[in-house]
This record gives sequence, C-alpha cells and structure tokens, in this order.
Amino acid sequence: MGLSTTQKTALTAAIIAFFMLLTRGSHVLTQVSLPDASLVLFLLGGMLLGRFAWFAAFFILASFIDFGAAAFDPAQGFCLTNSYWGLIPAYGAMWIGGTWLSKQQDAFNAMPYALVSLVTTLIAFVISTQTYYLFSGRFPANGVIESMQHGWEYLPNWMGFSMMYFAAVWLAVMALRNIKAIQTSKV
Repeated sequence: MGLSTTQKTALTAAIIAFFMLLTRGSHVLTQVSLPDASLVLFLLGGMLLGRFAWFAAFFILASFIDFGAAAFDPAQGFCLTNSYWGLIPAYGAMWIGGTWLSKQQDAFNAMPYALVSLVTTLIAFVISTQTYYLFSGRFPANGVIESMQHGWEYLPNWMGFSMMYFAAVWLAVMALRNIKAIQTSKV
C-alpha cells in the first residue's frame, strides 16, 4: 500500500526541513559543521512541493534557524542585517528553477537539471552577494557598479558545495530509479 498525496507531501517537507536543520551554516544543533544545503533544498522544494506557501514556510524556518543561532551565539549574527531579506529573491530563484524543472517530462534529466542548478545557483549568488554589499551597512554605499567588484572570492565555495549537493541528489535519484527498475523486473 502506497502513501497518499498528502502523506508524500508531508514526508517530502519533513525531509527538506530535516536537511535544512542539519546543514544550515549558522546552526548550533550539531557538532559537525556541514556546508549549507539551502540552495538545493529550495530548488527541490520548488520541484517537489511547488506551492508558494511551502516556500514561505521554508524561508521562515531558515530565518528561525539563523536568528535562533544568533541568539545563542552573537557571532553567528554577523550577516543578520537589512541585507538578509535579499535571501527571499535569492531563494526564490532556486524555487522558480525547481518549479520549472517539475514541469519537464523528467525533472532529473541530467542536462536540464544540471543547467538549471548551475544558472539558478549563480543567480542566487549574485542576488545575495549584491544585497549584502548594498544593504548590510558594512560597506560604503557606492552603488551597484562598485559593489559588483566585491564578493566574487566566495563564488568557488558557493558553487562547489552547491554543485556537490546537486550531484548527490541526482545520484541518489538515479540509484533509487535503478533499484525500482530491478524490483519491477523481478515481478
């Protein structure tokens, strides 16, 4: 007996929430500091859950984690400035990319999945970096052109860890499909 649509949605949301709690960069929940998986989680949320209400719920969860961590350790609050709200469009880009993938015949087709993952991650990087440099109050307000000169040193880590998670998700999905195909062929 399979799960109902509501049960699948709840399970998907719970898994995304678990991994957000586990990997959110500013958390204080574990001794192990895993790279932040928020980008892949928002893309997967858009792909698997779709509805804007889920986006809002996960953004609230991310904010709760970040502000909660800062309450326990004020050093964790360094980035919690007016620029923090730039994460809404940054994560929104990921969610929209996931929503677009969900409308494809196969959301995990390697080429579209990789391309959307790469492009939306780059867009999210530019949005979050620029909103930080423009609105955090930590840098001179010289405008967009001047702010574009800053933050690029973070791009390799941002892209590297994100692409690692995107690849892990893709490999897990391919493995599950192969297991399912093997089980189906035995019936």
